[in-house]
Amino acid sequence: MKKPYIVCHMMTSLDGRIDCEMLETLAGETSYAKTLESLNCPTTISGSGTIIRDKITEAGKFQASDPIGKEAFSKKALAPGYEIYADSIGRFLWEKETSTTQPHLILTSKKASKEYLAYLDAQNISWIATGDEMVDMARAMEILAEEFDVKRVAVVGGAAINSSFLKAGLLDEVSVLIGHGIDGRKGMPTLFDGLEMNFPLTQLKLADVQKFDDDTVWLRYFVR
Repeated sequence: MKKPYIVCHMMTSLDGRIDCEMLETLAGETSYAKTLESLNCPTTISGSGTIIRDKITEAGKFQASDPIGKEAFSKKALAPGYEIYADSIGRFLWEKETSTTQPHLILTSKKASKEYLAYLDAQNISWIATGDEMVDMARAMEILAEEFDVKRVAVVGGAAINSSFLKAGLLDEVSVLIGHGIDGRKGMPTLFDGLEMNFPLTQLKLADVQKFDDDTVWLRYFVR
């Protein structure tokens, strides 16, 4: 299988929570940006939960009444990297794309409506539709590598999309910045979450450890 090298890069509290408002109270945000840049992953991937939480955009009127029903993609730009969002049913609105360095690219499923995909085309936004009910991440990564020449990807959250890459066996590396604080609140999102109870433990090999002056610790692991 041809795919990019894929790193999950996140910041957490000591107890593995990734709530953004909580993390903003910790030092280390600069470290996060710098370490992400040092990973040489010009393409990043986030889930729909991140879109909703950070209010990156809003949901639109599109319905899956006339789904595309087949695998397809539309390449509007060949760029050094992409800002990718997973949106399985195709519902979020975006401004017309003008970036030439990190344009948007939407991952969706065969349930996305033809109207929505035509809308993305009109906004000059690239897209990949694959998977019957949800995005088939393995196949999407193949298309990214083969058709968009993407070589390195950073998965930057949240918990659901991180776990989907873990479950599909797509992660090559896990990179975690641990801030100097404990969250502890019940029900707050964690680095990985939502996998079946019988999902096997993922074995890791420690690659590097760094400590920053703001007491943030950076751990890098290779996925065995």
